[in-house]
Amino acid sequence: MLKSENSEVMTVAQAQGAVLGECLLWDPTAQRWWWTDIEASTVHAWPAESSTTLTYKLPDRVGSFAHCHSGRMLMGLAKRLCFASIQNTSDEAGTRPLQVQPLIAVDPAEPRTRINDGRTDRRGFFVFGTMNEAAEKRPIGSFYQYSMQHGLRRLALPAVAITNSICFSIDGKTMYFADTLTRRIQQCDYDAESAHVANIRLFVEMEGPDAYPDGSVIDRDGCLWNAQWGAGRVVQYSPSGELLRSIRVPAKNPTCPAFGGKNLDQLMVSSSRQEMTADELLNMPHAGSLFYLNMPTPLGVLDTLFDDTLPVAKSS
Repeated sequence: MLKSENSEVMTVAQAQGAVLGECLLWDPTAQRWWWTDIEASTVHAWPAESSTTLTYKLPDRVGSFAHCHSGRMLMGLAKRLCFASIQNTSDEAGTRPLQVQPLIAVDPAEPRTRINDGRTDRRGFFVFGTMNEAAEKRPIGSFYQYSMQHGLRRLALPAVAITNSICFSIDGKTMYFADTLTRRIQQCDYDAESAHVANIRLFVEMEGPDAYPDGSVIDRDGCLWNAQWGAGRVVQYSPSGELLRSIRVPAKNPTCPAFGGKNLDQLMVSSSRQEMTADELLNMPHAGSLFYLNMPTPLGVLDTLFDDTLPVAKSS
């Protein structure tokens, strides 16, 4: 048990049975929570103050996504980036197809990888990673940055098996990232315009043999909150990596924390039903759901919208 763990427990916000719920984001414009169930090739939207979940079916699995300035969504499907437009804004429940506009292939010659974790940086460029889906889990995944201005650029970070924990300091100059299987979150200096990374260093190492770093988010104080797969908890670390707080989640595999709600004072986390025994699923019937905890003060920082404006033409 973590020495800073206390009696705080998150409760069910929206009961779901997601196989692999991920990429939880708050949309302040529409006042909705968005997340993906990767293995179901779906993206869900849950309007605040409603019991209705809207479901959009995609032609492939969605590892991560971002909202755009134009109102579109940038989707990281298994092997390509795409734009998608939400045509039906009705809050009626049901599943509806979502048409996509392909942008660019990612690792097309490597059948073992797919797009996994991703998030916009503070400039509005999309930073994401790939993971190895093969059983041997060799570190063949990479980190990329995509923008309309510069296209797809590979970041000079070590190869990984499972990319996760991508997030950025408030000033945008530090990038956090993880290879989940190493059980460590790292950080590096980051420049959005040049896609330059440097000074790779350890941020934190997981405590306890069952804890693996999944998604992370930065709060307004620069603290990092991490969902720890296998350990059933969300943990807050200071900017220097000191463990500040551990909150229990009644699901073995929480996946992605996020802050949202009207005042950005609600901590939410998605979860997964993968890698659980029959007994664990019986004892944790809400695995795959969204869980929440109200914070005493607003801690959230809105994600930067993806900059999908057209590149500025260079003068001849």
